[in-house]
Amino acid sequence: MSDFELHAPYGANRKPTRVGRGQGSGLGSTAGKGNKGQQSRSGGKVYVGFEGGQMPLYRRIAMRGFSNYPFKKEYVIFNLSDLEAKFADGETVNAESLRSKGLLSKKVVSLVKVLGNGEITKKLTVSVDKVSASAKEKIEKAGGKVVSCDEKTSDK
Repeated sequence: MSDFELHAPYGANRKPTRVGRGQGSGLGSTAGKGNKGQQSRSGGKVYVGFEGGQMPLYRRIAMRGFSNYPFKKEYVIFNLSDLEAKFADGETVNAESLRSKGLLSKKVVSLVKVLGNGEITKKLTVSVDKVSASAKEKIEKAGGKVVSCDEKTSDK
């Protein structure tokens, strides 16, 4: 037997039992669904969390606190070292340029934040959603410019 001729041992793979398919299926008069009850009826299902009519746990326990989950903003993070490696002197860093350089996914619409990890020597114009204070200081020290979100929206 070769290494590439792999197969499951005998009896490992069995076809699933198809219940409710009549007498010819070999499952008899109850069609493999047991006797009586909600589960044996057509369309008889219970939803997740159903406890037989008893007040479900998720309704018995009081809702407490506040969840910020629906309102949270997730940023895609770039460091100055990433910008130094991919961008040339005098270029503009924004979502479109990051997508064209292959740093940002084309499918996902996301917010962009630049962090100050690494050094930058190129004069870049950074126009993203957020820039950390250290990154802003390093960009301006290198002769670049940071355009904030407020300035971008007022230009439109």
